[in-house]
Amino acid sequence: MNDLIPLVNKLQDVFNTIGSEQIDLPQIVVVGSQSSGKSSVLETIVQKDFLPRGNGVVTRRPLVLQLVNTHVRSIPSSSSSSESTVNDVPDRAEFLHLPNKQFFDFDEVRREIEAETARVAGQNKAISRTPIHLKIFSKNVLNLTLVDLPGVTKIPVGDQPTDIEKQTRNLILDYILKPNSVILAVSPANVDLANSDSLKLARQVDPESKRTIGVLTKLDLMDAGTNSLDILSGRAYPLKLGFIGVVNRSQADIQSNKPMAEAFKSETEFFQNHPAYRAISHRCGTNFLAKTLNTILMNHIRDKLPDIKAKLNSLIGQTQQELTSYGDPTFTGTAHRGTLILQLLSKFANDFVAAIDGTSADISTKELCGGARIYYIFNNVFGSALDSLNPCENLTVQDIRTAIRNSTGPRPSLFVPEIAFDLLVKPQIKLLEPPSLRCVELAYEELVKICHSCGAKDLARFPRFHAKLIEVVSDLLRERLGPTSEYVESLISIQRSYINTNHPDFIGGGGAMSALEKASQKKKKDIERTRRLSTVNMALAGSGNDSPVVREENGEKSVTNAMNNLTVHQATERGDRERERERERERERLSHNSQHGGPNSASTSSLNGSPHGPNAGSKGTFLNYFFGDTQLRMDRPVPQENLHRSSNVHNVAKEMVMPKTVLDGEPLEFDKKQEHMTDSEEHSNMNEREDMETQLIRSLIVSYFTITRKSIQDLVPKAVMHLLVNYSREAVQNRLVATLYKEELFNDLLQEDDNLCAERAKCKAMLDVFKNAFTIINEAM
Repeated sequence: MNDLIPLVNKLQDVFNTIGSEQIDLPQIVVVGSQSSGKSSVLETIVQKDFLPRGNGVVTRRPLVLQLVNTHVRSIPSSSSSSESTVNDVPDRAEFLHLPNKQFFDFDEVRREIEAETARVAGQNKAISRTPIHLKIFSKNVLNLTLVDLPGVTKIPVGDQPTDIEKQTRNLILDYILKPNSVILAVSPANVDLANSDSLKLARQVDPESKRTIGVLTKLDLMDAGTNSLDILSGRAYPLKLGFIGVVNRSQADIQSNKPMAEAFKSETEFFQNHPAYRAISHRCGTNFLAKTLNTILMNHIRDKLPDIKAKLNSLIGQTQQELTSYGDPTFTGTAHRGTLILQLLSKFANDFVAAIDGTSADISTKELCGGARIYYIFNNVFGSALDSLNPCENLTVQDIRTAIRNSTGPRPSLFVPEIAFDLLVKPQIKLLEPPSLRCVELAYEELVKICHSCGAKDLARFPRFHAKLIEVVSDLLRERLGPTSEYVESLISIQRSYINTNHPDFIGGGGAMSALEKASQKKKKDIERTRRLSTVNMALAGSGNDSPVVREENGEKSVTNAMNNLTVHQATERGDRERERERERERERLSHNSQHGGPNSASTSSLNGSPHGPNAGSKGTFLNYFFGDTQLRMDRPVPQENLHRSSNVHNVAKEMVMPKTVLDGEPLEFDKKQEHMTDSEEHSNMNEREDMETQLIRSLIVSYFTITRKSIQDLVPKAVMHLLVNYSREAVQNRLVATLYKEELFNDLLQEDDNLCAERAKCKAMLDVFKNAFTIINEAM
């Protein structure tokens, strides 16, 4: 039991060598307000004057005080002379920051504390968290570990910061929050206990008062007729460890250097002669306080020692694992350099391949990466980009009509020229090239990203080697990027080089024409249905005067009631008669123009072609879309704008004069108008055949573009996988070995990072400390 406190002191010394606070060692923390008598209590326990004194805040840094008893117990008489020699060794003090110096004069100890405090905390009244470690060896002390903290102050004095109270409280809380700390709450007896700052802070962290012991100072300075018996008896403020009263030296005694022996004698006489404290005098005084603290600390250490051992065991495992992550420096010797290089090369290459295959042990669960990301690029990014392309993008009606006209030369076309389709579909296939090349770039970027994430942990100790590995793999990927992009471009060029109109999925001319004819028939039916409905409405409006039923309620009646008064058959007959009269008037007008040589006679001949016989009104065929139906043209009224256009063509043909603007290379007025025409204007100026040709070309382009797009969507990912991904995956290890496995490069590649070497040395020192502490505890237990 008596060796437990020295054991903790040894552990504290061991941990102080590396500045580690990972182990919460049992210790007694002295807490009190400014001028509450904390320093006097400690000096009385040590029986030496060694602490700084003065006005205001004197203790400005935590003082970790280890008391070591040097008294030798009774031993055999043959060694009595030796015992006397050992016990006569003078008391001494040692500072952790001065390991090779011993202090036998405790006035020098006080001056060293003041100098060390000023060195860290400055000359003003500011405080510092950095502790001062002091060890005192004496035969008059019991083994204790105490921490003297700055007193709680309310108002900043001199150069103290404005938040000095907050800083002090936070510093105290940092120490007393530790569960292995015993709180020694010092309170002056001549101040109401309800105003005690030390007890208030202790209650915050130890609400059940299981590890708080109270100390009442200045009992001799209380007003006459008052005492603190209720507090010392535990009735006023109960603490599990109780209260202990002490009487310290007065300021006059300190200035007159009153000996500690006389101070102890005066304290004992005070408690024995005081009428209130006479009954509890054996439980009061500094000697009883020291013995109680010694017993409490030993019991506390005994209770906490198993937890400390378990904590040390856990820290040893964690530190060992951390040290392993830094690598073993013994393996980097000259004899093992080649083996280490090959090992790291293989590890890097395996990580690269595993990331592509999706078998890596460090697969992210937050985002797609590696091979999964490449799959996403192929199917989502690239596929969506191709699907968003419009087969007829940037292809206007004027472009289609111009291509048809240019492909026929000076001859009129009987059918839609196939050359026009080739001219138009090839630029549209070219639209597939940018997203295809972008797909290659995205796959390349993902492979580079995989390369940078490989071997990060294993190669952290060799930054140059890691950088060289990334450089070699990046060069390999860059070499494959060019051929892959060229091959993808060739895929587009292959598709443009030969337009296979015999493809089984291609709609063809017949299929396109059939689809357009069906669409045209449906459109005509819709127009006819609309015209019939308008005729019925006109008929209903015309017969509204004869039907009183239709006129009722302001002439508004449902269509159903109106149809009861006029049948559909009657309305249809009336519409047919109207159309027949319209045709008769048109024939008479055209006949009149032909007989008198009017301006529209030439255009009428050009529209009608040869005279039609009795069989001219027979059923229309597929060729009627291209050669025209004269009967339909005769039956259909000629719009005024078409007649005007025919007149212009007739005049130009009649004069046969080449305009001067053509000879000078300037555009004709017709071409200027064409340049500013919109698609809707183009449609309005086209006849039925031109409209049919335009729609036919569009249908063929859409059909062939869809076939090509499917082919490209299938071939580009295959090309990227074969030429870029799989090639790099299979060649990465061979390239790394061929480039980096050279003996002249070993020294440069295996040069470790300086910061990492320092971290490894620190980690190794910490591991040695933990093992040493664990050994000490094992020996004690």
